[in-house]
Amino acid sequence: MTRQYANLMTPSPRRHRSHAPALPAAPAVPAASVGPVAPSYGAPPTGAVNVLVVEHDQRSADALLHDLVRHGYATRSAATGAQALRGHREADLILLDLDLPDLDGLEVCRGIRAVSDLPIIAVTARDSELDCVLCLQAGSDDYLVKPYGFRELLARMEAVLRRARVQPAAQPAGGRAVAHGPLRIDPGARTATLDGRPLDLTRKEFDLLHLLASQPGMVIPRRQIMAQVWDDAWSPRGRTVDTHVGTLRGKLGSSSWIVTVRGVGFRIGRP
Repeated sequence: MTRQYANLMTPSPRRHRSHAPALPAAPAVPAASVGPVAPSYGAPPTGAVNVLVVEHDQRSADALLHDLVRHGYATRSAATGAQALRGHREADLILLDLDLPDLDGLEVCRGIRAVSDLPIIAVTARDSELDCVLCLQAGSDDYLVKPYGFRELLARMEAVLRRARVQPAAQPAGGRAVAHGPLRIDPGARTATLDGRPLDLTRKEFDLLHLLASQPGMVIPRRQIMAQVWDDAWSPRGRTVDTHVGTLRGKLGSSSWIVTVRGVGFRIGRP
């Protein structure tokens, strides 16, 4: 019987009926952190695909992580969008719930896609056609509605991984270089130049500029900026973002480089 996954999942008793001795229960996985999961069936094989499960409901995350480990995957978990944005670089594939407590899953998907080609499968209770379209437009490779069968999830994971393997060689760990008019940003070397002139940026200024420039035409909400640049989507941090935007505009030589969208956030511009 195929297990059906939903926001609250209780394993079916029939799943464990077997003539073989009962398997030990999986240990609880702390969904509030991004870290390796210790499976009860031994360590995953060398070279196993590392799956990041982004799910705020701990019971759902525990059940899914447990079954992924049984099928030979290495696993990590994140309970918030901010944790996913910090921890995605260690993963080979991401299973992303769209309903997270701090950031909308679409924002998280766009943020990861802006700097990485990692396969992303949205796993969500949102079942409308519009939600699916918006998620695919945000950069998701596939879309799976809860409740779903675990075998279907495995098949979809294998399909997106096959497509990912035939893509061109992976970019450096720092992500793709960004060119926006005369502005050039290399996240691997953490350098930025304007008209060939190096910009002297602090770490946060560089991260903020790279985030904006990697999504041209998109308005990046303040909350997403706080999550990706300051690892904090909860506290307002006063005028932290505004202060850094102001110093960046000064170093870029024009306020037109960063456009304020009142009540929403900021987007990259061009003088």
